[in-house]
Amino acid sequence: MSDNKFLTVDEVAERYRGSVSVGMLRNWRAVKIGPSFVKIGKAVLYPLDELEAWDKANRVTCSASKRLIASAYD
Repeated sequence: MSDNKFLTVDEVAERYRGSVSVGMLRNWRAVKIGPSFVKIGKAVLYPLDELEAWDKANRVTCSASKRLIASAYD
């Protein structure tokens, strides 16, 4: 038996604090983009480990601007 945990569409929208809506998830599923999901009958579930992998793949790493670095030495 698998220890995978799954989130519903509403739980995924809540996880992303409204930045990703239920409708947006529906549209993404229709065009096969966004996080991976499992569909069983009418139920759509998102494996938590897949959401975490999707988060990691979409992480943006920022670096300090030259202006900020220069002002630190003034």
